[in-house]
Amino acid sequence: MTRSRSLALLLAAGGAVALTLFGAPTVATAQTPAAVVVLGDSAAAGDGAGDYEPGTRGEDGNWCHRSKHAYVHRTGLAPESVNLACSGAEAANVAFGGGTHYTEGSQAQRLVEVAGRYRVTTVIVQIGANDDAALFGTGVACIRAFLDPSEPPCREKLGPLVPERMAATATKVEAAVQDLRVAMRQAGYTRGDYTLVLASYASPVTEHMLPLQALAGCPYSRPDAGWGRTTLFPALSDALRGVAERTGARFLDMARATEGFEACTKPLRGQEWQRRITVDPEALVYGGLDGVGVHLAQESFHPTAAAHAEMARCVREFVRSASTAAACVAAADGQAHLEPAPVVSPAA
Repeated sequence: MTRSRSLALLLAAGGAVALTLFGAPTVATAQTPAAVVVLGDSAAAGDGAGDYEPGTRGEDGNWCHRSKHAYVHRTGLAPESVNLACSGAEAANVAFGGGTHYTEGSQAQRLVEVAGRYRVTTVIVQIGANDDAALFGTGVACIRAFLDPSEPPCREKLGPLVPERMAATATKVEAAVQDLRVAMRQAGYTRGDYTLVLASYASPVTEHMLPLQALAGCPYSRPDAGWGRTTLFPALSDALRGVAERTGARFLDMARATEGFEACTKPLRGQEWQRRITVDPEALVYGGLDGVGVHLAQESFHPTAAAHAEMARCVREFVRSASTAAACVAAADGQAHLEPAPVVSPAA
């Protein structure tokens, strides 16, 4: 046996041992169906869009509310689409970890599995609203202030806390996004193999509500609603934009994605892209007594199926563009369009 052939056999044997010990990269081949994947919370899962996947409607405690109308299924970016997002999730539920949320484990760990089963070309993550940003808790505080004259306006009570809350949220979201990078590496991908998009959130309310907004299902004062639209949601977008820059993700600003079509802005609910206060009796059908309480109104102030269709258009255009950052903005023509990302001042 020649020396060169002996060396080749030795290297081959060493490679086989390495694969046995460490496992072969699981990245899918070019023949594997391509897929786009979304991770995150209710905004990504499609809570509010209806037609939820069986098993996520409250059955056995799973309230993830993954909708077949969620924007991930409507982008057209790949033949397959996978929704790993779950309503109410925090950044820690997206990151690696041993905890569970609504009976489900780490979304990052599930991404490893999905990335081995499909050739993942786009990963979208929308997370942070349920962390220190506390969008749900802030909304409740604003409703309480509207209903109870003894309560100070939520913009005055919570406004001073916004910078600190957004900074804390950014730290947690950044850790989760880094874990998604790790998940894709574990599946055998390099950064050049896929696009990573971090998205922010659309404001569900506005100061431009119709008269008698409380009776229509929007118990907010106009000043508090205006503060949410012009200050709270843009502040979270700015924080997430910084995360995208530090992690090498592309950033899609959704703060104005439903502008002009928010809850209680149209004569008919069906013309709006955000749910008003909504009571869903199916919560009791699938979740039983567990559906009593917050789950009955879980869909409230979330994007509708129509909104998800428009946001899907923005995601598709953004991913196919060369932009590292852009904004999805609703227009008077009844569609959402991609615009250059707003410039953030140094003070922000």
